Amino acid sequence: MKPYILFGLLLANAAQATTSSEHHETQHQVIPTTPDVTVISHALSMHSEPKYAATFTHFAYTNPDAPKGGSIKLSASGTFDNFNRYASRGVAAQRSGELYDALFVGSMDELGVYYPLIATQAEYSENWDWIAVDFHPDARFHDGEAITAYDFAFSFQKFWDEGVPQFKSYYADVKVSALNEHRVVITLEKPDKEKLFGILTLPVLPQHFWHDKDFSQPLNTPPVGSGAYQIADYKMGQQVTYQRVADYWAVDLPVNKGLYNFDTLVYDYYRDNNVSLEAFKAGEYDFRTESSAKNWATLYSGPAFSRGDIVTETIPHSIPQGMSALVFNTHREIFTDPKVREALAYAFDFEWMNKALFFGLYSRNRSYFQSSPYEAEGLPSDSELTYLEPLREQIPPRVFTESYLPPITDGNGLVRNNLLVAKHLLEEAGWHIVDQQLINKVTGKPFVFELMLYSPDQERTALPLQANLKRLGITMNIRLVDSSQFINRMRSRDYDMIDRGYSANQYPSGNLMIAWHSQFIDSTYNAAGVTDPAIDHLTEVIAQSQGNADALAALGPALDRVLTWNFYVIPKWHLNAFWVAYWDKFDRPATRPDYALGLDTWWSTEGSVN
Repeated sequence: MKPYILFGLLLANAAQATTSSEHHETQHQVIPTTPDVTVISHALSMHSEPKYAATFTHFAYTNPDAPKGGSIKLSASGTFDNFNRYASRGVAAQRSGELYDALFVGSMDELGVYYPLIATQAEYSENWDWIAVDFHPDARFHDGEAITAYDFAFSFQKFWDEGVPQFKSYYADVKVSALNEHRVVITLEKPDKEKLFGILTLPVLPQHFWHDKDFSQPLNTPPVGSGAYQIADYKMGQQVTYQRVADYWAVDLPVNKGLYNFDTLVYDYYRDNNVSLEAFKAGEYDFRTESSAKNWATLYSGPAFSRGDIVTETIPHSIPQGMSALVFNTHREIFTDPKVREALAYAFDFEWMNKALFFGLYSRNRSYFQSSPYEAEGLPSDSELTYLEPLREQIPPRVFTESYLPPITDGNGLVRNNLLVAKHLLEEAGWHIVDQQLINKVTGKPFVFELMLYSPDQERTALPLQANLKRLGITMNIRLVDSSQFINRMRSRDYDMIDRGYSANQYPSGNLMIAWHSQFIDSTYNAAGVTDPAIDHLTEVIAQSQGNADALAALGPALDRVLTWNFYVIPKWHLNAFWVAYWDKFDRPATRPDYALGLDTWWSTEGSVN
């Protein structure tokens, strides 16, 4: 996958969109003229100097002489029904978000650093309230039409008019103007470096294709793209085939040299992970990343492994990890009380599951900045207290007195002591046992809720929790749905609890507002449905502090403490390694990117040419 992630765009296909006839000026904004504070650069960086100079020829993790050719067949879960990654409904095909190039792309061995793709360079003010970008004169869509500044301005307008509401809200103070075919200027009412970077990684849509189509709706045929691959064939819901574009205009640019080496990429869809694994072992597809510890420890064996036809590798990494978790919908009355949420966490026996089900291979999550310098540890530092003290009356007292850790057991499967703590918390929250059932003292209703899952693998780990909750008089019904139902119910917040969690945070960024700020409550990234003034304030300050390394070093842990002590989730686990298996017909560079597996740097040893 491409290494950049655009804040606003990942919201699409994850929340209900709206269409507006309101016009957002894109053509006539005049660039500010302040030559004394103008900077011209080949790269853009959030926090540090770019690793690569203007004269760089390729990223260090690629092989510029990698042979082109061959194919790789991969698997995908569930199904798909369209090719518009940014539609407000439906499930888009795997990799369809990468059909379009962007002005700038990130490197996979730096955090928050971007290099030109469609762009050639950027000119900007020192305080980041405007930026002008020059377009590469050779940039082309797959149908041969030139990629121009007018296409970029159109793309921004399209997301504004027909994208998700969060896009319009977040970029409300932005103006995008195409000055001519090869130069665009973006201005902000208030300086905001991160917001500018988000726009510069916006996929550039072909205006001549999208001008008469509703961007919020699914697309049942492949669109005109501009990236290294285009869709060559498909069986809706079952398979999609990508072909490397033979005359791709950007193939030899430094950001692409050594990437996209396979002539063909094929994604086969499987609705069951066990069936998918057996298909891989039978040679039905070529490459697989494993996420199940039990599978990795017990099922990667057989004749093909013994002969060396299939290679298995554990590849350690230090990539920041997401908060894999069971997430409470705090809009449900049953989960509005933090004591209730904390109580249920005491029924989750990670230590026993890790030993009995996962062969001791996982580590417990305890942070929303897991495996990063921003993970809260120990008590708050003086710099953290600068931001936390003014919020003392609005945040949990333990933020100041304890370092958060999820409940721990001895791993023998006996959780009596933890359940006693849970029982006490539930009593404090107004629940008591009547005929072996937990009943609310005010409403008289029993404690019954549903955990929604989308994979049978998740059900296996939910059953021990279900059993422990039953001992507390709580009924947790497990509902397994397919991926389409899961996405639709996510969008309408029609769930009590889900197995989902929060994506990884490489550093405290403005993206955190989408996950936690009440302004973006309709975002499915705010899975817990949080509306909290203190969290609003902290995420706003984080968004305003981009580029201030000292402030972010304090704000990250400070927010982490407030989130964890509010018990919005039951933390699960993480693994600081890739488990990969592949048929022995591939090679890869000696250097792996620091922050990705980097499959797009690999190449085929069968049928490749230099």
